[in-house]
Parts: sequence; C-alpha cells; structure tokens
Amino acid sequence: MYMISNPLPEACPHLYDNFLRAMPLVIPGDVRTGAPSRPKVFVNCAMTADGKIALPDGTRLTISSEEDFGRVHRLRNSCDAILVGINTILKDDPSLLVKARFVNDPRRPLRVVLDSKGRIPASATVLDTRAHTLIAVAKGSEGKALQKAKGRPNVHVRAFGKGRVDLRQLMKALATMGVRSVLVEGGGETIWSFLGAGLVDEMTIFVGNMVVGGRGPTPASGDGARRPKDAIPLELVSVQRMPGGVLLRYRPAQKK
Repeated sequence: MYMISNPLPEACPHLYDNFLRAMPLVIPGDVRTGAPSRPKVFVNCAMTADGKIALPDGTRLTISSEEDFGRVHRLRNSCDAILVGINTILKDDPSLLVKARFVNDPRRPLRVVLDSKGRIPASATVLDTRAHTLIAVAKGSEGKALQKAKGRPNVHVRAFGKGRVDLRQLMKALATMGVRSVLVEGGGETIWSFLGAGLVDEMTIFVGNMVVGGRGPTPASGDGARRPKDAIPLELVSVQRMPGGVLLRYRPAQKK
C-alpha cells in the first residue's frame, strides 16, 4: 500500500510508451512536455423506459439484457480504466472487472473510485488483488483511505483538489500514467459531475423495456441544471435495437 506521489512517465515507462503510441485516443495536448491533456471519457449506463436506474427505494434493478451485458464488458475491456463514485461502491460493491464469460483473455483495467472523504470500506471488492485500484480523495482525506487500504500493494491513494475530487486534475494525472481511455459507470452524481465539467466524449445509454415508476434514481443526478440554459445538449449519434431494449449513443453538442 502506498500513495502515488509522482505519477510521471519515469514512474511507469511501459504504460507511458503505450500511451504515446496511441495518442489519437487522448484529448489533444502534449504530454511529452507536461502540457494538459486527458484520456477519452466514455459514460455508460442503463435505465428503464421511464428513466430510472433502480427501484424507488434505491434497490438495484437488472435492466440490461444478456446481450447488453456482453457489450458493456467488451467496452470495459477496451478501456484502460473503469471509474465509479463512492456511492456506487457503498450500494452495489462492484468488482469493476471484465468477465471472462463475455471476453476471451480479459484485461484488467485500472479501477478508479471517486471518494472525496475517504469513506471506502476495507471490505470493498474493488480493493481485492485482482486488479490495481486508485482511490481518488480530496486533500486531507488521504489518511482515511490509506488506513482502509492498508496491506494492499495494488491499492493506491492520491488527493486531487480540496473539498471534493477535482476531476480535471484526476484526468490529467491518469493521462500522465498512460491511461488513454476511461469508462465512467456511475452513479448519477458522478455522471453529472463529468457532464457538467465538459469531460464526456461519448455517452451510451441502454433503455430497457420496462417501467418502474416512482421517484427512483436517474442516470444523472447531483446538483443538476438550475436554469434551462444550463442543460447539457447532446447529439444523438446512433440508435441500435437490441434484445430487451434499445441502445442510444450520444456525444456532446455545442450550446446554441
């Protein structure tokens, strides 16, 4: 267990070499000179036909079909990092791994958890030894997270910003570590934070053939848009009919 204090090319030359060979996947910038750049960010989620991601009381709901699960794991396998917020860890305890039943010879992308206050439990599945995990905290919370990750050399802790994790700082650090693409899987506050920061390059939503009603959680929550002009415009790129629902692909559009 240790803190990443210097995620620069010399600390991980093999990752950095791979990163330089795949520059088109990274938002323009010159990492060779330390100029700002970031990985490409994909957001993926599933919701019901009435826009819910869980039951009204927050109970987890299986929305994706088997075919969509396969698509998601292939997407995970194509990315260098999989990111979720701490609430997803506390509610669902995901492994953030690529399942072999969907992908032959699966990779082990870096698992990233946004945990501003260091609330991650020591029993969290993402802290196991099956892949490396970065716990991103706010300054002052490093000690809490380090204590939870004690004795696990595959778990790394680093602070980005004050009060809450600064996403731009985190993305810049990931880029210098060789991470070319990040898959953001939730939850709603995390997805809204990435959209609001203008860090999303592509968003895919599987809309399942079901309705649950109520006031359950939605794909994007957080503070939300307070005025009509603050809504984030998207461009619909494609629509794909799949067993159990339909897959929508979006990319950010310019505000008019």
